[in-house]
Amino acid sequence: MAGRFAPRPTRTTVRGGDVVVPGGVPRQGVEAGRVRRWVPDWPLDLGLVLGPLRRGPGDPTFRATADGAVWRASLTPVGPGTLRVSAHGGEVRGEAWGPGAEWLLERLPEMLGAGDDPEAFVPRHRLVAVAQHRRPGLRLTRTGLVLESLIPSVLEQKVTTDEAYRAWRLLVRKFGVPAPGPVDGRMWVMPAPRAWALIPSWEWHRAGVDDKRASTILRAVRVAARLEQAVSMSAEDARARLEVVPGVGVWTSAETVQRSHGAADAVTVGDLHLPGIVGWALAGDRDADDSVMLSLLEPYAGQRHRAARLILLSGRTPARRAPKMPRGDIGKL
Repeated sequence: MAGRFAPRPTRTTVRGGDVVVPGGVPRQGVEAGRVRRWVPDWPLDLGLVLGPLRRGPGDPTFRATADGAVWRASLTPVGPGTLRVSAHGGEVRGEAWGPGAEWLLERLPEMLGAGDDPEAFVPRHRLVAVAQHRRPGLRLTRTGLVLESLIPSVLEQKVTTDEAYRAWRLLVRKFGVPAPGPVDGRMWVMPAPRAWALIPSWEWHRAGVDDKRASTILRAVRVAARLEQAVSMSAEDARARLEVVPGVGVWTSAETVQRSHGAADAVTVGDLHLPGIVGWALAGDRDADDSVMLSLLEPYAGQRHRAARLILLSGRTPARRAPKMPRGDIGKL
């Protein structure tokens, strides 16, 4: 990493998706839910695979606990569900609660990267090859849920990390529903489309969400069923459908299908930091723009998102040379 001290992570570097899952004694005395056991044939890293699904350390839909497990609360097509995933001795144990329990357990392998094909990736740069070697557990998750990834991605448009994560946290806790299962009131399921549509304008304002982003979310939830159908499409066709919604551009659609589809080639264009990070890592060019980034990633065609993930995980980022974007809060106006 450039510089004597590591710079404070930006939202872009956090998107590398490395969540530390604390080790410890397995959780005891948990109320029984539906259980599925599964043995992957690769070295699974729960924090690495599921990390991109966490929207900040206070995300009410995501927890990494001291017993080594990852918890997720999701709004599935059949209702709310909570999933606890743990891995011991090469075996994955998924336990789920709520109406969406069976749906979540059925898709557990895909969520943990079973549908991904890392063997198709060939590193073309030493830095990328080293990052791949050091992260053998990297797989791209596929949640099969579009709105779950789209709405927080819209909230992240044109604002700082703290602003976006705060808005997601406040809105989910206030308008979502408590997650089913033994979560002690600490986890919430994001609001259903109708609940998003009924959020009063002043509540968006209090959460620090401007009219443009709020309007984009409202337009998206009005066609929620059509957008969720996009999960059965290719990533390219899904992006085209998402971008029909005014306010959803190439940045937002890429951020969405990376999670909902496990799209290995959906590189994020239009990002404030990513071109400079890729340019610095691969060519020593901290001023690279999108065109330069895409040119550098051309050898990874078909796998450009995976290449970008590995670059982010390598830790090779240019030192900050300007103050952080100031945090704003329109809720105080």
